[in-house]
Amino acid sequence: MHAQRVARDLISGLPDEILGKILSFLPTHHAATTSVLSKRWRNLLPLVDKLELTEDHPSGRCSLGFPDFVEKTLTLLDRPCSVIKKVHLNCDHLHGESRFYSWIRTVLERGVLDFHLESSRMYRVETEFFTSNTLVELTISGALYPEGELPPGGLFFPALKRLSIVLVAFADCDMYDDFVLGCPVLEELILYYADDDQPPGWNGKVSSPSIKRLTISHDYPDYPETHIYVWFDTPSLVYLDYSGHVARRYTAEMGSLEEARLNLLPWEQLIDSDEEDDDFDGYGPRWEKRSKDATGLIAMISNVKTLHLSSDSLEVIHSLCKVMPAFQNLLKSSFESDKERGWQVVPLLLNSSPNLETLVIKGLVHKVTSRCGDACLCIRKKTRGECCLLTCQVKVLKIIGYRGTCREQKQMSHFLANLKCLETVKVRVEVDHREDNDASNTYLRITNALMKLPRVSSNCRIHFL
Repeated sequence: MHAQRVARDLISGLPDEILGKILSFLPTHHAATTSVLSKRWRNLLPLVDKLELTEDHPSGRCSLGFPDFVEKTLTLLDRPCSVIKKVHLNCDHLHGESRFYSWIRTVLERGVLDFHLESSRMYRVETEFFTSNTLVELTISGALYPEGELPPGGLFFPALKRLSIVLVAFADCDMYDDFVLGCPVLEELILYYADDDQPPGWNGKVSSPSIKRLTISHDYPDYPETHIYVWFDTPSLVYLDYSGHVARRYTAEMGSLEEARLNLLPWEQLIDSDEEDDDFDGYGPRWEKRSKDATGLIAMISNVKTLHLSSDSLEVIHSLCKVMPAFQNLLKSSFESDKERGWQVVPLLLNSSPNLETLVIKGLVHKVTSRCGDACLCIRKKTRGECCLLTCQVKVLKIIGYRGTCREQKQMSHFLANLKCLETVKVRVEVDHREDNDASNTYLRITNALMKLPRVSSNCRIHFL
């Protein structure tokens, strides 16, 4: 006699709260369709903790049409049992400003904690009513145009901790300033303005007494006039991630800064200093036309404990920083290499960082130049002073993307022979498994060769990541 098998619906037996959490991982339109499965599922949609209302998503192509779908779904926020805390609303088509703004007000007035609002079509946002006492995280992105009167007391979001502004064009600079200052407990601000069809929307200013983390990406190479002046009035800032073309002048109040990540972009090709005489100061005629200067920015971050630099930043600092400050507090530094960018500023950075303990380098191959000093072996000089590496207090050296070429091996040999305080070397070997048919043996050959290199520090140990 065959055992009788009875199909069991184990999922439906789970508690309502668990089922609501499961539905939260589904696109909202798909979660809504589960209500027809059985009586058990009929009233579970209000238990989801987030709504995904986007026209580029299957939910935006439902039989109701996007506007009706949004309005019907947002009624869930009115239910006493609603636990919805996050809403993502994305409009790819025009639906009428009054209708669009009614959706925004519904979200803001129902106690949502996290709101992501974006649109590829231009919508005016009435700032007088763009406010919430509960919102903790807000992202506004795309063709949105905040303008109008300020809300009562000038407070937009008194509980907001994290604000992301992506390609948003404010009515004027004052509105942008008021918007940021209208978030009195804001801790993290993200500004993203990349080159697109619209003029830049950021005025180069950030003023907030509460911000602790600031990320800025401002890339408008066709609008040099927007990079004249950058001002940070952020006394509580501890983390800065700044990417953009170098400006003419920087001013800041950031006495609490501990970590900085810079991607400074040159306006035009730097003149190769190897082709100039010894008096060359890094400025060519084209740079003089732009009159850009990174000196103020580098001075602003000189108190950091951790510093990350892109390969472009290395050359910009070398050419456009008139005075290199002392990085007395710097404990960890990392930089990226590029075959088209030199290491000219590396010796100066190392000499200016007397307490540096950890050095991270992403890629060892860089542009050969006579001005890399003795941090590398690009061009051997007949007369050398004391190598800058000999005075370094670096204890940890981390190399990422090591391919074991002859040039890379010579560079590693130079580090190991001169870094007297070195205790730990971490190397992430890069082997192309698609092109190398004998990748395992290649990896062993690279690692064995590294292990055989002489080390000036008897305490130095090499580890492979």
